[in-house]
Amino acid sequence: MQSPRNVLTPDALSMLQTIARTGSFAAAARDLGLVPSALTYRVRVIEEALDVLLFDRRARRALPTPAGLELLRAGERLLGEIDAIANRVKRVATGWEPQLTIAVDSIISRGVVMELCEAFFALEAPAGPATRIKLRDETLGGTLESLLSGKADLALGVTLDAASSADVLSHPLGSVRFVYAVAPHHPLAAAAEPLSDALLQRHRAVAVADTAQRGAALSIGLLGGQDVLTVASMQAKLDAQLRGLGGGFVPECMARAYLETGRLVAKRVSRPERVASVRYAWRGAHASAQGRALQWWLGQLEKPATRSALLAQHRGV
Repeated sequence: MQSPRNVLTPDALSMLQTIARTGSFAAAARDLGLVPSALTYRVRVIEEALDVLLFDRRARRALPTPAGLELLRAGERLLGEIDAIANRVKRVATGWEPQLTIAVDSIISRGVVMELCEAFFALEAPAGPATRIKLRDETLGGTLESLLSGKADLALGVTLDAASSADVLSHPLGSVRFVYAVAPHHPLAAAAEPLSDALLQRHRAVAVADTAQRGAALSIGLLGGQDVLTVASMQAKLDAQLRGLGGGFVPECMARAYLETGRLVAKRVSRPERVASVRYAWRGAHASAQGRALQWWLGQLEKPATRSALLAQHRGV
């Protein structure tokens, strides 16, 4: 019997992830270019070395067992670390990262992020970047989680404490004031102010889903027992509230154009005003561990005008 160290190779971990992703041994075998019997044998070798059952084969689908789920989670982290090592080696040789992944919270102006990408790609050779940029849409706890889990190198719009890793630093972007807003045809638009929690509870709230995959998801501004429409981004939340599908707290900077044109109505509520402190955070606390692409982005974020624009320059309709 082989030892766990010999069978838990990167190829084996990737194979197990393919089985979980495709949902069956047959589909995974097609994806990997193997015959099903060869794939089944490889999985059985791993299971014998670990002395556990990784997939429940009784159903038509290959369902990971609790032990299998734990191995898949750990395998994802290990494969991520291997990719990180390879990227660091390439960075040492060239100075430019092969890829820079940026987690962008839904509170951040997408237009300004695109302008920064445009300026980055306009850098001229030979000093110009040999770096691909990958943008990840995140919300609430998912923005910081993507950084801490190694899925992102830079996070814009962090609202949680980023001091949970020695390799992560964060600096302030600014503050964001939230207002409670509804469409002018919403029942609460004509209600007397301040709106009490008891009154708000009788009306549907629009909430943005937290993209965090681990731990408890965050919910901000919701009341117990309240009907909730959950959407994927802050812009989708604004769209829902513009249609009168519910009410909720939105960043004043994102809602300003709609408030000025009367498409949204801001209402005073009885609870204290909410002002969020927003930050940006990055992996590679030591300058020696930072690639040239990350250094360029951090240099842009040192400019007060850039930080302000990322929070304030949202396009209204």
